[in-house]
Amino acid sequence: MDILSRTPFIRLEHGSGGALSRELVEELIYPILKSDTYTELNDAACISAKGDLLYTTDTYVIDPPFFPGGDIGKLAVFGTCNDLAVSGGKPDFLSVGLVLEEGFPLDQLKKILRSASSAAGENGVSILTGDTKVVPQGKGGGIFINTSGIGERRFPGDLSVSRITPGDRIIVSGPVGSHGITVLAAREHLSVGNRLESDCAFLFPLCESLYPLGKGLRFMRDATRGGLSAILNEIVSQAPFGIEAEEVNIPVLDPVRSVSDILGLNPLDVANEGVFVAVVAPDAANSAIEKLSRFETGKRAAVIGRVIEDHAGKVVLGTEIGGTRILDFPRGLLLPRIC
Repeated sequence: MDILSRTPFIRLEHGSGGALSRELVEELIYPILKSDTYTELNDAACISAKGDLLYTTDTYVIDPPFFPGGDIGKLAVFGTCNDLAVSGGKPDFLSVGLVLEEGFPLDQLKKILRSASSAAGENGVSILTGDTKVVPQGKGGGIFINTSGIGERRFPGDLSVSRITPGDRIIVSGPVGSHGITVLAAREHLSVGNRLESDCAFLFPLCESLYPLGKGLRFMRDATRGGLSAILNEIVSQAPFGIEAEEVNIPVLDPVRSVSDILGLNPLDVANEGVFVAVVAPDAANSAIEKLSRFETGKRAAVIGRVIEDHAGKVVLGTEIGGTRILDFPRGLLLPRIC
């Protein structure tokens, strides 16, 4: 009898280490994640690499776990891979840790795991190992996922704020605000959100296309929590220069702009899961845009500003009505549980 027929929901016993734990892992989780590189249920996996390795980890608590354009499984894989890609590495290996709340439906868990496995497999990323824990009902958020990623360095050097100089150009790889606004609309069942879709995407191909810029590529960062505003302010907070950006040049999809206006939110402050910020040398900007525009997710890549000697530590935004204002770090309680 299939495990879903015997018990359709997560029970505390699934996390006890006993028979039900083994049943959950061996009959549902492992068969979905099993691969040529994940052939046994061991406590550790062996990897080999020829060059430098990059390592990252992240935890995903998004609510709801399913949303237009993705789910927590796809998000966990792509989010961790993207952290490696913007750091100059090719994502190769992942671990997947699950924290499940008592009562979580096993059919939903199966969908999430299949989504994670598909997202990894389609992009040449291997899931090597994992772990599962269960918490009592009311003590968790349905499902949380921790993913750690290892990748091989492909960009010859560090992509760091320390490499940025006045005159450099600021690029965004695509329209901003889609993910966070979509998740909020799905959580609150907003009818105005029926045209929204998360930008959740695998960014390595876009990032890799910029690696040949060499010294002309200064810095990259994926614009997740805090959105574009947070990334730009993180850059200037670490250096003796400012950034001048033009609001009219920042791509925002019309449905995202409309829903943001209704809700009183700024798309520049909202999380993305398929958009990154790059800083490039002035003579590399046109080439960078041309390279990014070859990809579907990079067709609306744009130069949105430049690094300036004035206004050290500040982001100055030219507004659509011709004025200027300081674009600060997002303030107050940002949208919770959007990644």
